[in-house]
Amino acid sequence: MDSTSVSLLRRLQSDEREIAWERFVELYAPLIYRWGRHHGLHSADASELLQDVLTTLVVKLPEFQYDPNRRFRSWLRTVTLNRANDLHRRNSVRPSSGHDETLVTAAVATNVDMFEEAEYRRFLVHRAMQVMREEFRDDSWQAVWQHVVEGRKAAEIAKDLGITVNMVYLAKSRILKRLRRELDGLLE
Repeated sequence: MDSTSVSLLRRLQSDEREIAWERFVELYAPLIYRWGRHHGLHSADASELLQDVLTTLVVKLPEFQYDPNRRFRSWLRTVTLNRANDLHRRNSVRPSSGHDETLVTAAVATNVDMFEEAEYRRFLVHRAMQVMREEFRDDSWQAVWQHVVEGRKAAEIAKDLGITVNMVYLAKSRILKRLRRELDGLLE
């Protein structure tokens, strides 16, 4: 099973594509940038790589056919590393900026998956939570965070936040349901 949201890929091909594209960029732009940096690119070049990859994806994703037997993330990484190699070739013809970084990292990066699966999962969950955060009232978000992440009792949280215990549980239900929907297909 792939760690990419199949529903997100489908929305990129539907009438919801603008909203889906924004969500895709919010989730995957930091990952693409990080792959570029790990591939030995300077910050400015990694930013250029990100724009190049996103431009490519705008063209390719609307007609992309998801294959459940293959990983979308592997395809995305391949596209990213191919563009990074192109950028390295273009940069090798440019005059040196005096800030050369060793390409040992780049050589290793082409043969090694940049993220261990656990790190990748943490990254996506963190990004999904950042994206979702603005959809909920602060007291609801705080109640869920304190109850789920910090392990505090609902009664203590309710008292501290000036809400009912039932509101803590309702917020937990709504936010976790929304998080599961956001991560649908992202995590195996």
